[in-house]
Amino acid sequence: MESKHHIVVVGGGAGGLELVTRLGKKLGRKGKARITLVDAVLTHVWKPLLHEVAAGSLDANANEINFRAHARKHHYEFQLGRMDGLDREHQTVRLAAIRGDDGQEVVPERHIAYDTLVMAVGSTANDFGTPGAKDNCLFLDSLAQAQRFHNLLLNAFLRTNYQVSSNHGHQLRINIIGAGATGVELAAELRLASRELPVYGMNNLKPADVKISIVEAAPRILPALPERLSAAATRELGRLDVAVVTGQPVSEVGENEVVLKDGTTLGSEMTIWAAGIKAPAFLATLPGLATNRSNQLVVRQTLQTSNDPDIFAFGDCAACPQPDSDRPVPPRAQAAHQQADTLFQTLVNRLQGKPPVPFVYRDYGSLINFSRYTTVGNLMGNLSGRSMLIEGKVARLFYLSLYRMHQVALHGVVRTGVIWLMDRVSRAMQPRLKLH
Repeated sequence: MESKHHIVVVGGGAGGLELVTRLGKKLGRKGKARITLVDAVLTHVWKPLLHEVAAGSLDANANEINFRAHARKHHYEFQLGRMDGLDREHQTVRLAAIRGDDGQEVVPERHIAYDTLVMAVGSTANDFGTPGAKDNCLFLDSLAQAQRFHNLLLNAFLRTNYQVSSNHGHQLRINIIGAGATGVELAAELRLASRELPVYGMNNLKPADVKISIVEAAPRILPALPERLSAAATRELGRLDVAVVTGQPVSEVGENEVVLKDGTTLGSEMTIWAAGIKAPAFLATLPGLATNRSNQLVVRQTLQTSNDPDIFAFGDCAACPQPDSDRPVPPRAQAAHQQADTLFQTLVNRLQGKPPVPFVYRDYGSLINFSRYTTVGNLMGNLSGRSMLIEGKVARLFYLSLYRMHQVALHGVVRTGVIWLMDRVSRAMQPRLKLH
């Protein structure tokens, strides 16, 4: 009996999970192929939400998707494990042994055979080798890191509230390194937290006691986005009393300070690194696959790796060329979503002996959410190619629709509607901030 074509997707982020969901419905349910998702953790949380989890304005438990339950419903398999090796000759992926909290081996090292392999392992923060960054900064690459940040933040607020009440005049100084979308949105969420917490018993803590600063090496914040959007975001940060330092690379991060290139020192009880990304380092060790200096797998426009047509990569971990451009596809959520759509069609074609579909990125604009205060963004005109700046409730509606579109891809329209209704009820009944 001929075995089914086995498609293995490594990485259950937004793109990887959307891809296996569609493949499961199209191929897995009908027995046309075997679909397997591999991830090192058991649950999925949409990465653009991690800064909200960190600040406490979003309860991760209510927004997690359990891979095992989702796999059963959508006709694919799930394997818990961290990929740490590849045998291209025998077409197998090696997963490291799973160990418990006590260090004891729970599941030994395993090997999974594939016919088609898809790498969708996302990205991690890139500290560019800045001295002290790794040891003294907080990062927001994973749910575990966001939850640790949240616990440290609550303790810092509690400590500052006590110091103010004891007449030990003290400010809580928070520095965010990197003024991309994550850094800017995190600053707004932290300001919200500083204004909301006094309602829940920290009566001595005033927003002025929490000094929030963003440090950006480029001449302006949101350097990858249009200038008009950057200017609008700068104005909004000013309204929120967030200090903005631009044109100043960070030369060193100490335990309680950030040192800038010109020698200026910023005191810092909490330092968050949100400047730049790179693909996981293990990708550069995979035999025979080309990577760039950011560890991204080099792929063709078909999303096939340059040296192996049976291995695909997409999302933040892939360097994909754009037609008529020297720059690769930007590492953004909308790019991963579009690539998942293209790759889905390519893999269906692959089983039918048809050629792969070239990927063409379409930039629909950018949206920056300032917590519950406002949203600003630019939308690209489909016909003119020009962008239109939007702010306020309209922009907020577009921003919220991005997450709902992700949910529709994973759950369908009806179930997403039910989730939306449950979210509304939960927000009405629960505190505005997660307090533990």
